[in-house]
Amino acid sequence: MAHNHSYDHDHSHVPKNFDRAFIIGIGLNLCFVVVEVVFGLFANSLALLADAGHNLSDVLSLLFAWGASVLVRKLPTQRHTYGLRRTSILAALINALVLLVAVGAIAWEAVLRFGHPESVASDTVIWVASAGMVINGFTAWLFMSGQKQDMNIRGAYLHMMADAAISLGVLLAAIAIKFTGWLWIDSVVSLIVAVIIGIGTWSLFRESLNLTLDAVPANIHPDKVEAYLASLPGIEAVHDLHIWAMSTTEIALTVHLTKPDAVIDDLLLIQINNELHDRFGIQHTTVQFECGDTSHPCKQAPAEVV
Repeated sequence: MAHNHSYDHDHSHVPKNFDRAFIIGIGLNLCFVVVEVVFGLFANSLALLADAGHNLSDVLSLLFAWGASVLVRKLPTQRHTYGLRRTSILAALINALVLLVAVGAIAWEAVLRFGHPESVASDTVIWVASAGMVINGFTAWLFMSGQKQDMNIRGAYLHMMADAAISLGVLLAAIAIKFTGWLWIDSVVSLIVAVIIGIGTWSLFRESLNLTLDAVPANIHPDKVEAYLASLPGIEAVHDLHIWAMSTTEIALTVHLTKPDAVIDDLLLIQINNELHDRFGIQHTTVQFECGDTSHPCKQAPAEVV
């Protein structure tokens, strides 16, 4: 068996450090939650209070994501041979579950309030929602550079971008109420907030749950990986191929390759490692070469064997 996961500086496993972005984002959003609660109660705005609840869940989301981003940098131990990389996946899953509960609470309260609409201090809501757009937009910008490489960071980025859009919705609702006097608009906006959060949260929940269950990451096409491995010089067959996420930034692969010449080819291994990384974004590979002797078949060769 050939096991190679050492690369040059371009293949580094060390995730980018976003500690400063998390500190700033958490501080700004926590302050804004307090402002929204105070002015939401003062203005009697369910939409504002709903957005405050969502922003509070985002503070928790940022805390989980930050904690996971710290843990994934911990070195492996004899007990945790991969380190604590998978905590980033667990953080994304926990955040998704928390957000789904928040969505249900927002939607339920909005439906109840349809039958009992109450007056809203639209001017107050306008100013607070405007501040929310600025704060959430700036926080999203802090994570923009890492959102393409890390699902954990992408979750934080998308939440903040969604919040900026939701704050825009609250702002437009307050303006509409001010000029029309239609109080039911507040409840409608709350339901729209719940739908927007729900759509984004369901996607995050599904993806993080799949990674928790060792599913192949969504951006990897296993048939293309298998076709590439089968096309390598001297390789007659590919079996026992497994691809899974070690964290929200690292993907691992193990595979058996039938190579009749029985030569452990270091140059070929380097080629496999580099091309799996460059073509598919797979960082950690373990390759087992086999001769394909039919008198001693590999027990893991059948497709139904895990």
